[in-house]
Amino acid sequence: MEKYQADQSFQKQYEKYVKQVTPTHNLALQMLHAFVTGGIICTVGQIILNVAKSNGLDDAAAGSVCAILLVLASALLTGFNIYPSLVKWGGAGALVPITGFANSVAAPAIEFQKEGQVFGIGCKIFTIAGPVILYGIFVSWVLGLIGWIGSLL
Repeated sequence: MEKYQADQSFQKQYEKYVKQVTPTHNLALQMLHAFVTGGIICTVGQIILNVAKSNGLDDAAAGSVCAILLVLASALLTGFNIYPSLVKWGGAGALVPITGFANSVAAPAIEFQKEGQVFGIGCKIFTIAGPVILYGIFVSWVLGLIGWIGSLL
């Protein structure tokens, strides 16, 4: 009986401890942070696009320049350990755009560089982005096949 009471006492203490250390989240505030972060990234992208177009580039070339500069900025910010702080504050607003994809490629490469070029960077660079690339290519292939079959009929 005493062991049972001791176990219950321990369980209550543990539940109290868990409540103390579990972070609480304000969903509305998280959504606002994501909206602001994503909005700022998209605004920067639109500024790059407008500047590229005003310098005589067509839509396709301006879009390419915009994507390249956003990926470069994300990789640099990841390298200087700034992007993880942005992700912590902005959540999905920083992870969803192209900058989040660049971060998901650069972060493992930086983390595992000490293990060498092949077994570190080479093996770990696509840890997070690899499935996205794989399934993106696969779905594109399947949809292309369906479109091709549809054009034959």
